[in-house]
Amino acid sequence: MKRLPTGIQTFEKIREGNYLYVDKTALVYQLTHNHSYVFMSRPRRFGKSVLCSTLKSYFEGRRDLFAGLAMEQLETEWRHHPVLLISLASIKGGTPQDFYERIDLQLRDYEKLYGLEKPNDAPGARLENLIKQTPVLTGEKAVVIIDEYDAPLLTVLHEPERLVEMRQTVRSFLSCLKDCDPYLRFTFITGISKFSQVSIFSELNNLDKITMMPQYSALCGITQEELQTQMLPWVEHLAQDLGLSVKETLQRLKRNYDGYHFAEDLKDIYNPYSLLQAFMWSRIKDYWFDTGTPSSLLNMLEKFGTRVTEFDDGTKCEEKEFDAPTEKMVNPIPFFYQSGYLTIKAYNAATGRYILKYPNREVRNGMLFALIPYYVESNTINTNSVVADVYEAVLSDNLDGALQMLKVYLSSVPYAENATSEGHYQTMLYVVFSLLGRYVQMEVRTAKGRIDMVFQTATDLYVMELKIDRPASEALAQIDTKDYLLPYTNSGLRLHKVGISFSTTERTLSEWAIVDVTP
Repeated sequence: MKRLPTGIQTFEKIREGNYLYVDKTALVYQLTHNHSYVFMSRPRRFGKSVLCSTLKSYFEGRRDLFAGLAMEQLETEWRHHPVLLISLASIKGGTPQDFYERIDLQLRDYEKLYGLEKPNDAPGARLENLIKQTPVLTGEKAVVIIDEYDAPLLTVLHEPERLVEMRQTVRSFLSCLKDCDPYLRFTFITGISKFSQVSIFSELNNLDKITMMPQYSALCGITQEELQTQMLPWVEHLAQDLGLSVKETLQRLKRNYDGYHFAEDLKDIYNPYSLLQAFMWSRIKDYWFDTGTPSSLLNMLEKFGTRVTEFDDGTKCEEKEFDAPTEKMVNPIPFFYQSGYLTIKAYNAATGRYILKYPNREVRNGMLFALIPYYVESNTINTNSVVADVYEAVLSDNLDGALQMLKVYLSSVPYAENATSEGHYQTMLYVVFSLLGRYVQMEVRTAKGRIDMVFQTATDLYVMELKIDRPASEALAQIDTKDYLLPYTNSGLRLHKVGISFSTTERTLSEWAIVDVTP
């Protein structure tokens, strides 16, 4: 087996080091021969930087690096263009000064490469000078690749004044692209989201946004076919280490890392980072979420009052909302999609509406763990320990004992200022019970209303109604009045109705009632 390219983002190093490379070059050929100005967004750790490096090697005419790949048979000219690959990924200081210093280092390297003196100009003017001068020096038009253009902007996304300043800084750097068209062969820009009033969107009216084009949905990420062909030796190796069949291993990989859809054709895409980590460590764990603190995500949840309990059932999004400017959004759901926390699960062509859900178990688990400090307590280790104890009690059909543990635990949790609404407590229970690894539904719609929570094990199903500062008997009465158990009468599971009361003064469960209603 070839070595795994974990942590390697350079196409040249992957190919010369005989690392595993999943061949995307047929799509690269299609992209570069059908478009001139391209923008594509994908979540972090999805291979955008490797793609940029692949484009760089291709336009530099590095035919040797493409031996054995689809590009070798497709390309016949192999012309050597000057390529300016600028990465903004590490520019996260949040100030124009940090931006200028880091851009200066990259521009200086190119000026030295082409024998140009460093002018005393702003970065944008220096980039323009490189674009216009390199064709004169080489005889070929220039190629500009901007990787992670929005990294400096996302750093200050929730700081309006700094965002305006940083947006202007990025705009002044990229604004030269519009006037450099005669000198450019190809321009490619990547990011996670779309910001308005940045020159690439407000001035480049010929920019092809391929983010949701079906023909490029597999440009980043791994398809099922690629997993079972080009990556099959590693799947077999993982299966052997786990003591599973190849079929069982594929099922686990699919459950944990598949499920991303970047277009309405719903072509399944795996998270490449998580797959490589699973192969490297021979363990199927949650890898992607641990690579970055989702502070911007939690800020979005708080700012817009978004209920994460809706994500399991799916949240609807209009097609036009995907093109809304990130800093002016009134609905954060498209941002969650662009960031990889939600993905397309259904599309209605007649209405242009999408249904978005968690892509897979890894992302859902990661989201739940990220919510612990906000909805439960900052000591996540303590929460995980309690969840394990509660889990054992539930498996022993001792829901009463499990709720007693939760009561004691929650009474010891430091007071949270936002723990004053039924929605907060509902989300708290959603997080805790979801961490048990069993099936939880929140706000379940029925003909007569909405059930607060449905909790299911392998043998039992609990319909739960939550009340704040009101008796548990009132919750039980609502279950009866609105026939919440009716949809589950033929489930084959033992049925229970559960009324739970929270006390805002005690800040924990005050009482509960569990009634077995199995026929």
